[in-house]
Amino acid sequence: MFLSLFMGFSTAVAAISFGAYEFRPRRWASVAAAAGIALTLALGQWQIGRAQYKENLQQRFDAQTREPMQRIDGRPVERDGILFRRVEVRGEFVPQHTVFVDNRIYKHQPGLHVATPLRIAGTQRHVLVNRGWVAGNRDRSLPQVNTPAGEQLVQGVAVAYSERYLELSTQVAEGRIRQNLVFDRYRQETGLDLQPFVIQQDSVTDDGLVRAWTRPDLGRNTHLAYAFQWYAMSLAIFIYYLVTHVKRRSAAKP
Repeated sequence: MFLSLFMGFSTAVAAISFGAYEFRPRRWASVAAAAGIALTLALGQWQIGRAQYKENLQQRFDAQTREPMQRIDGRPVERDGILFRRVEVRGEFVPQHTVFVDNRIYKHQPGLHVATPLRIAGTQRHVLVNRGWVAGNRDRSLPQVNTPAGEQLVQGVAVAYSERYLELSTQVAEGRIRQNLVFDRYRQETGLDLQPFVIQQDSVTDDGLVRAWTRPDLGRNTHLAYAFQWYAMSLAIFIYYLVTHVKRRSAAKP
């Protein structure tokens, strides 16, 4: 549709003269310009759609964190229905399966997130709890972390395991240190029956960990910036097309 309209425009103004100049587009250049403009406009619209999706997701997150607390028991939970909701669960931590998620920064200091599975009271099902941040050691040894014993009441926000992630090497696990928390990978390593989400703990526990969680930025403004770039490129192609096809008229022979 856009291509035919653009070609119609270029045909209609195929030889416009103004003063000592005239606009005389070449057909192949018109086709190339139309294709470039159509592509960049489409990419800009796609980015606008992604920004709207992220905005809706952010609004959903903000609304669900204000809803009443949901109790988690041994029954399996559908992941998409629980994400971003405040939850609570009773159970006992299983410290032998604790893992440390590397490269987490708090107040400009490098450290790790401490993730420990909690066996839900009265069941053999577990839920992984991101208990908070601890400073890392310079020698890459594991920091000493106290894990409360006995039955605990853990409260927090249900968040997703890592889905899209960048791993800089094939060595994604170094002992108990991980680059990312990936559901299938962690489940295979531990053999635990796990709920399909992670609890980002914000309840108080005497373990010395920092639980200063920030409101997640889902990237709406990033998509808007990309959309602006694509639209700017579309405009640049159009301007270049016009400028390169405006020629000085040949002087009339006497």
